[in-house]
Amino acid sequence: MAKPFYITTAIHYPNGRPHIGHAYEMIAADAIARFQRQAGRDVRFQTGTDEHGLKMVQTARGRDMDVRALADEMSGYFHEIADALDISYDRFIRTVEPEHYAASQAIWKAMEEAGDLYLDRYEGWYSVRDEAFYEEKELTEGDGGQKLSPQGTPVEWTSEETWFFRLSKYQQPLLDFYRANPDFIRPESRRNEVLRFVEGGLADLSVSRTSFDWGVPVPESPGHVMYVWVDALTNYISGIGYPHDRAQFEKYWPADLHLIGKDIVRFHTVYWPAFLMSAKLPLPAQVFGHGFVLNRGEKMSKSTGNIVDPKALAERYGVDALRYFLLRDISFGQDGSFSAEAIVTRANADLSNSFGNLAQRTLSFIAKNLGGEMPDAGRGDPADQALLDEVRAACRAFRAAFETLSLSQALDSWMAGVFACNQYIDAQAPWALRKSDPDRMHAVLGTLVRAIRELAITIEPVVPGSAGKMLDQLGVTDRSHEAAEDDGWYERQKATGFKIAPPTPIFPRLVLEEAEEPAA
Repeated sequence: MAKPFYITTAIHYPNGRPHIGHAYEMIAADAIARFQRQAGRDVRFQTGTDEHGLKMVQTARGRDMDVRALADEMSGYFHEIADALDISYDRFIRTVEPEHYAASQAIWKAMEEAGDLYLDRYEGWYSVRDEAFYEEKELTEGDGGQKLSPQGTPVEWTSEETWFFRLSKYQQPLLDFYRANPDFIRPESRRNEVLRFVEGGLADLSVSRTSFDWGVPVPESPGHVMYVWVDALTNYISGIGYPHDRAQFEKYWPADLHLIGKDIVRFHTVYWPAFLMSAKLPLPAQVFGHGFVLNRGEKMSKSTGNIVDPKALAERYGVDALRYFLLRDISFGQDGSFSAEAIVTRANADLSNSFGNLAQRTLSFIAKNLGGEMPDAGRGDPADQALLDEVRAACRAFRAAFETLSLSQALDSWMAGVFACNQYIDAQAPWALRKSDPDRMHAVLGTLVRAIRELAITIEPVVPGSAGKMLDQLGVTDRSHEAAEDDGWYERQKATGFKIAPPTPIFPRLVLEEAEEPAA
């Protein structure tokens, strides 16, 4: 029995609508979750929204509305985009849920019992936008002398009574853990950043607020609410039953993968493991900090007016075209750029012209010339087995790359199998064999059906809707990794009398609208 697989995105902060970075993270996590399900694992995939903190209070005040009403509205947009992008989450968690409050208070009490919480006064620099504290040495100076965080966000001097977490106590345990678990932080560049930060010394962390009340109340400490990151990080265990459902919690925890943006790596690789160590809970296996998605090479912001609605992109180009582009063209772990023409070019080249056209030509020919009946064995040729071997090698390379989160490299490998099929069909020319050598034509078509099936199963985690339709056209029900390499499928399918209906194109060619075309 395969070990369960638990994957999470960061829960998204809903003080604004979802942007392409949120979409990218959800799509990548979804493809990984679907891939692991294909491998036969019991997958738990969690996403959701992180709804507390000062930013939400300020945003609600600016809109002259109740903060809970704002949270309900904005969380709804994230739920909506997850569904629009075909995200197969098992749990969409909201940090306003009573169960989450209970879990946050339970981990607080566990840290308190460990002697790691104490009451004192905090004075220091705080970024409302990042919901993070920074030391003087980390700050830079912006225009007009404004002090800025390492993320370039404004900071302000804060002074209030707060609870502190003894983060300094965990400096050496964290360093020991990183060295014993070199794959805990990925990619390597993020690991190096965290190591330098922790080796530089850790100050105790302020973990409560008294200046506002929108958050999880600190147990037995009236007037204090938890620092948003204590509450937010706890979602990863509250969403799987901590502390009330021990069976479910122990089934899925520790998480196999926290997939997050590179700007919040510190919270997930320093604060979170320290909290867990304090609470005597196991640590997650891996935290992967992906890069930013840039609009034509530029970071998106309201001031530049270049923020793009991912739902509009999906509606314009198709969900699967967008999913494929983001995972194919952005090297996972690095920053990447998108544009309308880049999405159209990639989707047309790989999906429409290469894979879609291959399947359309093959299945249409069978429907028209064989009455939809699966081709006979026909007269074989070494080229047939050579193609099937090449396709299988490409699909195995895809799976090996996906296991290590080399997502764009996986798709490169998959495309090698698609290209091999197109070279084969052009060389064998079944349309010419229809009159000259029908027996050979059957063998060629049967070989192509086998290859298309394996390629479609392999790519299904990335383009689930489209690949699913293609597999439906072939009558494929079992879409697991094991089934992909089942050499007896074709004969069993033929024995049932299955017929291929005239197919409809699955990957339509995309066209740039005039307004989207780049300036000359």
